[in-house]
Amino acid sequence: LVDLVESGGGSVQAGGSLRLSCAASEWPYSSRCMGWFRQASGKEREGVAAIYSSGGSIVYADSVKGRFTISQDNAKRTIYLQMNRLKPEDTAMYYCAADPYVCSAVVGGRLPREDEYTYWGQGTQVTVSS
Repeated sequence: LVDLVESGGGSVQAGGSLRLSCAASEWPYSSRCMGWFRQASGKEREGVAAIYSSGGSIVYADSVKGRFTISQDNAKRTIYLQMNRLKPEDTAMYYCAADPYVCSAVVGGRLPREDEYTYWGQGTQVTVSS
């Protein structure tokens, strides 16, 4: 059973930085794509970034391009989200997701939808104050 465990959330002032981590307990598939979503209070969950474990294809939402960086450590089955120049509108619960079959979307330059991911973490809260 694949478990995803996020860490690194917290509270920060606008303009500050946070780094999120997400580790997969195991991965019994040959391919792996992982991504980050966020859900602000009263809003729908939205994709933030995604990365393909083989080749390193990366996709970002327009709202975070130039501020957020997704990266990975394949040996640890872990991805990271470095968030810089944070804004109050970045405040949300951040979720990690993973799937073995969604990688074609990432390679093609598209952020996978929420319903395309099989595995989800429990979420970590990010709060940015003005």
